Amino acid sequence: MKVMQGKTVIVTGASAGIGEALAVALAGRGANVALAARDAQALERVKAKCEAAGGQALAVPTDVGDPEACRELVERTVEAFGGVDVLVNNAGITMHSRFEDVKDLGLYERLMRINYLGAVHCTFHALPYIKARKGLLVAVSSLTGKTGVPMRTGYAGSKHAMQGFFDSLHIELLGTGTDVLVVSPGFVATDIRAHALGPEGRPLGQSPRDEAGPTMDVDTCVALILRAMERRDRELVMTLTGRVGQVLKLVAPALVDRLAARAIRGKKA
Repeated sequence: MKVMQGKTVIVTGASAGIGEALAVALAGRGANVALAARDAQALERVKAKCEAAGGQALAVPTDVGDPEACRELVERTVEAFGGVDVLVNNAGITMHSRFEDVKDLGLYERLMRINYLGAVHCTFHALPYIKARKGLLVAVSSLTGKTGVPMRTGYAGSKHAMQGFFDSLHIELLGTGTDVLVVSPGFVATDIRAHALGPEGRPLGQSPRDEAGPTMDVDTCVALILRAMERRDRELVMTLTGRVGQVLKLVAPALVDRLAARAIRGKKA
């Protein structure tokens, strides 16, 4: 509980879902939390929840797809709290469409700009401050960053890029006292799938998945992330299926493909 006391943590994608719940939980542990997302009104709501939980909070409306906004986010955090101990790169969007049905490949550029380059830019500006405090970089990726998933080609590509970037950065930071944690959740009960971009690049408005299928609740997801942060783990693969899948991919890749196809349809593997 005391590990985060007085630490300054930036959380992107903090206006809802995992980001919101994680920010409030960190505030409850005494952290100073800088909240970043595009929705200013939602950020103010989360800010109030963080302060009610016992922490200090700063709301910084931020589009992580804008490199200048990423720089300003870090600068405002440092101005408010004097430095940065932890950066949680959580902001992200997803998609749902067969590749051959996509009407505009700008969809792929948008996914990479937000899911991957947003994390790169935020990390670039925050890293000097985090290194100074021997802090922690957290990348909220996905099991799709480990293996391909149908209907999610652009999302999987962006999460594979995120995984590779933070794996490489982890090696560069060896011996500095600064750690890197990559989090790979499975299906979590958030609205991200309802906001998935369809083949024309517009939000679908409802989840394409059968949400009655196996889904982790947000509180459980956040508890696992907090434990991994406090232990400064290198990686967190949340589900047993995900951990087994990494091994199976090496010895039975065709089976993993079939399991992924079933999972995306919301059926039990």
